[in-house]
Amino acid sequence: MNSEVLFGKKSFYEVAHAFLQENGLVQGTGTTRNGRAWADIADKTWAHLGITAISLGLAILTAVPLGILLFIFSGAARPVLYFVGLLQTVPSIALLALMIPLLGIGRLPAITALFLYALLPILRNTTTGLTSVDPILRKVATGMGMTTIQRLRLVELPLALPSILAGIRTAAVITIGTATLAAFIGAGGLGEFIVTGLALNNTQLILQGAIPAALLAIVVEFLFEWLEKALIPRHLRT
Repeated sequence: MNSEVLFGKKSFYEVAHAFLQENGLVQGTGTTRNGRAWADIADKTWAHLGITAISLGLAILTAVPLGILLFIFSGAARPVLYFVGLLQTVPSIALLALMIPLLGIGRLPAITALFLYALLPILRNTTTGLTSVDPILRKVATGMGMTTIQRLRLVELPLALPSILAGIRTAAVITIGTATLAAFIGAGGLGEFIVTGLALNNTQLILQGAIPAALLAIVVEFLFEWLEKALIPRHLRT
């Protein structure tokens, strides 16, 4: 493709558009290859979900135990939350770019950046949920002979579950949206449509990435609402 631009006296738009047309990613002059387009959307949606699920899963496995430790060792909570909060102040595209010198391009730097972005909501909500448990309930549990671990497992964590799930839901929606930018560093996903559409000034391609990404965020929101109703007793829901 570079040779066509350099030696064939064609513009980047003409060469890129011809390539995408051959692969069924944009409309040609004839019948649109709808089947190929829908298949490509499905493939990139799965790739998008894969990046999101891995980074969110790692964030949950890290932030929830860390939040419990910060609740137990409360003196460390403030500096740790402050440091993790600083990561949220870095623009997402800048954080993704900072990963390139460290991890190169592809899925690994994207997953790492999304993991860092997802930490704060889960970590903060875990510590907040645990610290907001009524002290009287703690005293009652201790008076019943429960150990610290038993009290945490049987009383404090169940009462903090609504707050923890709310943090995970927030992190999931943030991760789905931010993952569209991961295409800028070669991670794939629905962001590829958006990046290519911006380069070609092609609204159709932009929408092919933006609409499924928005729908994914909405579906995840409803999924977590259902999960909260299934796991949390009505009197504990906020």
